[in-house]
Amino acid sequence: MAAKTQQLNESVVIRSLRRFRDRYFPNGGKVVEDPTADTGEEAQSGFLDSLPVDVQFLIMTLLSPADICCLGATSRYWRAMVRDPLLWRYFLLRDMPHWPSIDHVTMPQLELLDTPLINEDETLEDREEGQDNGRELNVNYMSEYLKGCPSYRQQWLPSRPTYEVVTSFLQSLVPSSEPRYAMFGPGMEQLDISLVTRLMHSPDVLPVSGTPHRQINGIGSGISYMFNNQHKFNILTLYSTNRAERERAREQQQSISSKLFTFEGTDDSGHPVYSPAPQVQHVCQVVDGFIYVANAEIGRGEGDSEVAQIRAVLSSAGSSASRPLLVLSCVSREEPDAVGTASLHTLTSRNRARCRIPCVDMAKRLGLPHLANPWRVQDTVAQSLSGLLDGISWLLRCSGVKLYGS
Repeated sequence: MAAKTQQLNESVVIRSLRRFRDRYFPNGGKVVEDPTADTGEEAQSGFLDSLPVDVQFLIMTLLSPADICCLGATSRYWRAMVRDPLLWRYFLLRDMPHWPSIDHVTMPQLELLDTPLINEDETLEDREEGQDNGRELNVNYMSEYLKGCPSYRQQWLPSRPTYEVVTSFLQSLVPSSEPRYAMFGPGMEQLDISLVTRLMHSPDVLPVSGTPHRQINGIGSGISYMFNNQHKFNILTLYSTNRAERERAREQQQSISSKLFTFEGTDDSGHPVYSPAPQVQHVCQVVDGFIYVANAEIGRGEGDSEVAQIRAVLSSAGSSASRPLLVLSCVSREEPDAVGTASLHTLTSRNRARCRIPCVDMAKRLGLPHLANPWRVQDTVAQSLSGLLDGISWLLRCSGVKLYGS
């Protein structure tokens, strides 16, 4: 993604905005009143309209997506400027690596970023204000950005009627079946800090509510947790091998052969094909969803084998494609200069390189956009368990659990 960012630097966007302004607003952003229009109002321009284009661009880079949209509603001039496709392509390339989550609904079409840049001499000159051409309809970077941006995506969701909120609260008071999830993946075993151990000893995050009596041969009964002091759910942990072999492989930073899967060869495209062990197949058929713990530390990852094993697990779940897959994109510790205050995170993260694989890249690496099942990638830190509750909340909702207040 860094290479694409170099292809679209700030100067390209500024030149595009300047050419568009010089052609359609030659008076420096001032909207000239149409003498034939009988509106009874005088066209007015604000202080921001007369600023140099590079200053206007700088201002827009410091605004949130919602603020940029509000700015576009102030005048014809700003409505045209904030709809520049190169501007939103720039925002996509800049901000996507810092989004903490992505799912099957909000995942941007990354192939749009692989398309060549519009010729600089005709970037916006074929677009008149208030009129869309075919190129814009096919490459709508603005809608892709707003669809996936975590700070804005909630505004796209329809508001729930009052009666549904009341019904959800009443349903939360009625005991329901305890959903079960199978947890597996290399991030459970390769990280310096064990996510499973931290999960079992963090009652302030997810209290352990007990061990159910239902047993699965070769796997056990799992551990039940309490979410939001209201909803129980169970996690069945699937390790690739015994503890001694896992510890030795982790210390030597080596990969080990997983006993959860059997290698069946390769397909016509040369990709590996796996089949789950019998006990794993049984787990896949009885659980309500899956949690895949991926190693998001830079330089770690198993490529095609991860994709093949995820597909093998989902295929063993039967014909149902409704069982959700939560991918915890996990690192051991917080980034050294991470900011604890959420409101300051966006401003600081844009100017520093991340020490983890972005969740958008993780989704692409694991082949998630090609799955029929609902999925979500959630940035998670094993040490603090940050991001875990957001992922569990999504997983429970996908399993039909009515969460009060969600």
